[in-house]
Amino acid sequence: MALEGPAERRDEGQQGGMANGNGVAPPPSRMAGRPLGAAAYSDRRLRLNPNTEHKPQDYTDVRGEYAPAVYSALERHLPPSLLEADRDVKLHFMRDILARYWPHGERNKVHRHKEYRQKIVHLYKPLHQELYSMHPSAFFLPTFLEAPNFCDMLLEEVENFEKWVHAMKFKIMRPNTMNKYGAVLDDFGLEAMLNQFMEEFIAPISKVFYPEVGGGTLDSHHAFVVEYGKDRDVELGFHVDDSEVTLNVCLGKQFSGGELYFRGIRCENHVNSETQHEEMYDYSHVPGRAVLHRGRHRHGARPTSSGLRMNLLLWCRSSVFREMKKYQMDFSSWCGECQREKRERQIQCVKATKHFLGVLEGQ
Repeated sequence: MALEGPAERRDEGQQGGMANGNGVAPPPSRMAGRPLGAAAYSDRRLRLNPNTEHKPQDYTDVRGEYAPAVYSALERHLPPSLLEADRDVKLHFMRDILARYWPHGERNKVHRHKEYRQKIVHLYKPLHQELYSMHPSAFFLPTFLEAPNFCDMLLEEVENFEKWVHAMKFKIMRPNTMNKYGAVLDDFGLEAMLNQFMEEFIAPISKVFYPEVGGGTLDSHHAFVVEYGKDRDVELGFHVDDSEVTLNVCLGKQFSGGELYFRGIRCENHVNSETQHEEMYDYSHVPGRAVLHRGRHRHGARPTSSGLRMNLLLWCRSSVFREMKKYQMDFSSWCGECQREKRERQIQCVKATKHFLGVLEGQ
């Protein structure tokens, strides 16, 4: 999938309405195929803040375009009057909302990609079979700092897959629009293992550190390896990720350069706004180490001056967060520019109040 869109390229040293009450309006209802009773809720609103005390129903038997976890997470946002309705009523209500989140054209693209992936997985013979079935705790506990065996195996697997694709004369699916080298890990069988890793390791951390961007409702991912160096991509332009939370693991090999530079967190409305001095942060890659950050944290990678650098990227996404943010205009809980605008409004409000009071006292 393509990146959400690069931010306007700037010099690295540069300086640089409210949510709708307690809920958001659902999309226009489609009555065909809806169970009796669903129409009664067509004008209700989703809750912006989830009901954390509500226990969602079990959707593991539901098959279709969305994972059961999507429905479980979205159910907590349903209006109070709908929480105790029949499961089929709630399911159709949520499917109406999700259908607008995922347009028909995008759905067809995903189906085509799934067919490609199924064909590859059926034909490709893994180099390290244990890599596909091992539990993530085998290589990610107790920290992300000591995983040399996993890094080596994954590098060898990616190289083996690329050789196999070339020999079979298949077209390899590149990670995104900004990277010409690398591979999508889900395409050759690692989807289940990495999804488990996201659910058991990334989601609990993100729930604590990134709740304001859906860190507690991560339900899908896009995983890939990128390559930088001679005869590869050299650098990565200033951009934001198509994710709520991104894990970036340096796999190796020997290299110099390639540092990441971060330049502030922004919503879509402020993605090209100026960087403040306190928002500037640089990070140097070390093989076996990882950095976890918000997808909307603007960043880029400086040129890899020598050697070959390969990184594992795990873009973690939340369907619930993406649906909810469509109806918000203020993101001051996480966007740096929204925060500054809110502070400025407060300052102007205080000044106006003092001026008004001064006029009254002078009368």
